[in-house]
Amino acid sequence: MRRIATAEPPMNSPSLLPPGALQGLRVIEMGQLIAGPFAGKTLGDFGADVVKIEAPGAGDPLRNWRLLKNGTSVWWQVSSRNKRSLALDLRTTEGQDIARQLIAEADVLIENFRPGTLEAWGMGWEQLSALNPGLVMLRISGYGQTGPYRDLPGFGAIGEAMGGLRHLTGEPGRVPVRVGVSIGDTLAALHGVIGVLTALYHRKVNGGQGQVIDVALHEAVFNVMESLIPEYSAFGSVREAAGSALPGIAPSNAYKCSDGYVLIAGNGDSIFKRLMESIGRTDLGNAPDLANNAGRVARVAEIDAAIEQWSLTRTVDKVLALLGAASVPAGKVYTAKDIHEDPHYRARDMIVPQLTRDGYTVDVPGVVPKLSATPGSLRTSAPHLGDDSDAVLREMGLTAEQIALLRSKGVVA
Repeated sequence: MRRIATAEPPMNSPSLLPPGALQGLRVIEMGQLIAGPFAGKTLGDFGADVVKIEAPGAGDPLRNWRLLKNGTSVWWQVSSRNKRSLALDLRTTEGQDIARQLIAEADVLIENFRPGTLEAWGMGWEQLSALNPGLVMLRISGYGQTGPYRDLPGFGAIGEAMGGLRHLTGEPGRVPVRVGVSIGDTLAALHGVIGVLTALYHRKVNGGQGQVIDVALHEAVFNVMESLIPEYSAFGSVREAAGSALPGIAPSNAYKCSDGYVLIAGNGDSIFKRLMESIGRTDLGNAPDLANNAGRVARVAEIDAAIEQWSLTRTVDKVLALLGAASVPAGKVYTAKDIHEDPHYRARDMIVPQLTRDGYTVDVPGVVPKLSATPGSLRTSAPHLGDDSDAVLREMGLTAEQIALLRSKGVVA
């Protein structure tokens, strides 16, 4: 099986970077917006060669979401770093043929279309696995590839609601609120990456064939809902929104200071005693019925009031300094400005300058997780639409004349 060579990237001195753990892994990304592309970005951060297929003309709609600089979203600089852009019209027969050729030589295909879309183009699992028995196919959709809701349109926000997250987010008795980011999409992407790496391990170590990873947005959210269903099953208890508190675990809440809020997690037995000593309430710290979590939960309103009475007379920085000295977990509520200026983020390379292909530099998040021997890296900046069309097609063996003909037909751009 002929391998697709990686074009020499134009940015960030990649030759000075160590090879990624996924170097040599070939990924075709057909997803758009958030879920599929986040999975592709994660694999690309660790060295995979990710060829992103976009529609000629507009490309991925994420290019135009939120705040734009030089006509392109700065979010794009995060979502599509370490990728190559092939502008290819998958609605055409020629475009589908090219996609099949690419997939025939790939390790991984990522797609987040509505179920049935690829099948309508003649690129369902049966056809693709016949072309490439080792193919690992990541399919992210609203409700999964099976079940009664399979054909319904699904977005991350709907997945968050169906997965149980929205009901628990916000203040009791108020309208359920959004977490603030597209957490449903991102959780689905990360579950997808886990599935891809698991399938690749099985293929390599156990001699297995390729397989489909079926990720539903709502199931990815549901998977992190902790004790939600066991508590309902065992006790008929329906967990409700609790604002900033952590229900059933005390004390853990956001407390008002003279100039903002601080989060304090004093819910360990020994931590609680140190916290009460720090705020001058040794009477609570030494109370026998507060020596364990169950007793503290029963008196959580009293404990929260005592903590906030103390914090209200102090600044956030002062509270953090005092509790830090007492080894009590606490932190302020960070804004983008706080994150950008924080020395710990900088020390761990979590704020990284990225030179864009438009010539300006923008700070972007670094790579997570941190690997000691084969760390991830930002090798190339996010591509313009079709930046790599010619290179990818030449690697497939197409001549300049064939590429020019495809471009004249609008199949590629």
